[in-house]
Amino acid sequence: MSEAQPKYPLNEALEKHISESFTYHAPFGDQAERYGVIRGAAKNLALLIASNVPPCSEQGIALAKLRECVMFANAGIACCEKPLAESETISA
Repeated sequence: MSEAQPKYPLNEALEKHISESFTYHAPFGDQAERYGVIRGAAKNLALLIASNVPPCSEQGIALAKLRECVMFANAGIACCEKPLAESETISA
């Protein structure tokens, strides 16, 4: 069986985005700590939802969306944040 020929050409920007999206990004600096802070806050909200919303599909969806939110927030840290060079500083 032969491989199908691509129907849509990939441009350089899309190839770069795909490469970044499917590459492991090792945490650096305080990233791991911030992942934990986000997960902890989401866990507290999940417990609040679970203890105040009756067991139903809406509760399940709310918890799933919260999990999705945590994954995207942490992915934003992992994928969009680059280490600063030693000569760079963060200005407030």
